[in-house]
Parts: sequence; structure tokens; C-alpha cells
Amino acid sequence: MKLTDAKLRTLTEPGKHFDGGGLYLEVTTTGGRYWRLKYRHGGKEKRLALGVYPEVTLADARKGRERAREELAAGNDPGELRKAAKVKATHEAVNTLQAVAEAWMQHQAQRWDPVTAERIRASLAADVFTVLGARPLASIRPGEVMAVVKKIEARGASDQAGRVLQRVKAVYRWAVTHERIESNPMLDLVPSEILKPRQVHHRAALSDRDLPEFLGKLDAYEGDPHTVNALRLLMLTATRPGEVRGARWAEFDLDAALWIIPAERMKMRTEHRVPLCRQALEVLRTMQGLSGGRDLVFPSPFYPSKPLSENTFNSALARMGFKNAATAHGFRALFSTVVNETGWNPDVIERQLAHKERNGVRAAYHRSTYMQDRERLMQWWADYLDGRKAGNVVKLPQRAA
Repeated sequence: MKLTDAKLRTLTEPGKHFDGGGLYLEVTTTGGRYWRLKYRHGGKEKRLALGVYPEVTLADARKGRERAREELAAGNDPGELRKAAKVKATHEAVNTLQAVAEAWMQHQAQRWDPVTAERIRASLAADVFTVLGARPLASIRPGEVMAVVKKIEARGASDQAGRVLQRVKAVYRWAVTHERIESNPMLDLVPSEILKPRQVHHRAALSDRDLPEFLGKLDAYEGDPHTVNALRLLMLTATRPGEVRGARWAEFDLDAALWIIPAERMKMRTEHRVPLCRQALEVLRTMQGLSGGRDLVFPSPFYPSKPLSENTFNSALARMGFKNAATAHGFRALFSTVVNETGWNPDVIERQLAHKERNGVRAAYHRSTYMQDRERLMQWWADYLDGRKAGNVVKLPQRAA
């Protein structure tokens, strides 16, 4: 006889009470009521738990029985499917987008400088984790990631939108490699097919004719001396702003007039040796009296354990009257323009700028550091700047290294 709701409400006798098709309610001597399904698979009799009565009603138990029959008809074992589903649910619960992204960032930490790592973490926290961070990686659809990226673009941050998309895709690639997800659903998300074309705006840079005015204002600037000297070293070494801001005393050998920037702080992840001209050494000796007892050469005046902030240089340039006319990174463009027009060896210039050789074959065989040539180049450049600061009209000689 099949079970009914009325009978179940008063059923207290311990034992198995069958409903048909292998479904039964097992009543224990302690009063527990458990739905079970008896079935055969692979020549073996098995049991499948379907829940506890009355939380699982008679109707629910019967639906569970029908689903199990369908699975058996398809050649599957309902019990094994249930176990696999539980394993998958457990796996996905600990492999949310945020959890895996944090693991990815920790894995990459040695390849990034602290500022880069914080910038990447902040971008994901602000725009991705708040929307999708708690979701299992495998449950997120490409369209949902695309919506997040489009929202960033809509607020006028198209560059940021592209970077966030690339970071999310990198997380998924890493997750596949480390078996945090079976396959990568984000493979077909191509920035050019999602984001609008953007016009490239090069960083504002001083021109040679602006040098006398700028260098005079830099000498007269009454702002923080850490910032002033950092700007001077930036110009005298043609390095990147982040490399100067994060400079550590341990990287300098003043006796050898050499600055060795470790690979982890370089954009191309390759150690960069920078020859120091007389003027650069003077800047560093001045800084020894200000920060010589610290780790950083140019610590923040507000947080001495941290470097000058990313916006410090450009803010100082703005206060000097060069807002939108010059940027800290633009000094590299000025250096490149002047020394190229002067006729210095392009290979020497590119090596000083720590640019990566685009020709892979040439890069494999062309490994010269041109250190002696670069020493002469950087001293010439510093002397040239001194001449322009003095107001001299310097005619650029056609000189080759």
C-alpha cells in the first residue's frame, strides 16, 4: 500500500514503510524519519538518501525517486552523481573569484613591485569583487564580466576597463593551470570586441625650448626637498618615475657611480644598471643628509616607511606652472628626443631607457650593455641640462657615441 500524507502524520512504528518503486520512509527507534530509495546499479543493490520527513514531503520524495529513475535510465548511478555534486559544490564554495584572485596575486607578488601589486588589488576590489567576488569561478558567465568592464568604460576610464579585463582573464588562466576550475570560460573575451576604440594620448612632455624656464623654476621651488631632488635624479638618469620613487639606498654604489635597479622593480623584469653622472651623485649626496638612515632614498614626508606617492611628481610640476604641459614620465621622451637628434647611437639610448628589443632574434644575440658609452652619454646629458639652465642657446652638435 502506498503512503499518504495522513498516514505519515501519525506513523510512529519503527521500520521501513514502502511507497513503491523502491521508495520508503525509515522510522528509527528514536523517532527519526528518513526517506530512502532502494535501487540497483551495476548488478548491486544500493541506497540513496532523499532527506528527512517532514522537511522533505511525500511529494518531494516522489520527485526525487523520479529523478533517480531518469538517471538510472541514462546509465548513471544516482548515488555517485550525488557524491560528485557534493564534491563540486564544496570545491566551488572555496574557489570564488575573490579567493582565487587573491591566490593569483600572492603567486605573482614577487614579480610586482609593491605599488603595482596594490594598484592591481585595488582595481579588482573596487570594480570586480563587489559584484562577482563571492561567486564561484565556474558560475560566472562571460557576459557578467563584460558588463563589469563596460561599466568601468562608461565612467570614462577606458584604460582601466582594459586592464581590469586582462586581470580577470589572467586569474582564470591561472585557475585552470592550478586546477581551481576545469576550463576557462573567459577565453573569447577580447578587449577590442568589447571596448570602444580609444584615441591614444601621449604623456605631456617638455620640449627643449622649455628647459631654461623649467630648470630655473625647479631650482627655485620651495616644496619638499625629497620631491625636488627626486625630480632632478629622474631627469639625470632617464629612468621611470616609479623606479626613482622606489629607489633604495642599497641599490646605489656611489663610489662606483652606479645604480643597480633589481629586476623585480623594472617594467621588463630585468636588472637595469644606471651609470651616475657627477650631477646625479651630487643629488644623492644631498639626499644622504635627508634620508641616509632610511631604506628609501625618497621617502614620503608623511609616511617615511613608504615612497613618495604616484601623484607627487605631477603635482609638483603643476605647482611650478607646468600642469598639462609636462609629466614626470615625459622627461624620458625629452631625453630621447634630444640625444637622438644629437646623433648618439640608438642602441646606447635604448639600453639607457631600458627598452626591450622588439626583434626577438636580434635580442637573443645583441646583449651588450654599452656601459662605457652610456656613462659618456649621461654625463653629456647632465652637462647639456646645466647649459640650458644657464640660459645658453645650445646648438645640438651631431655627435655619435
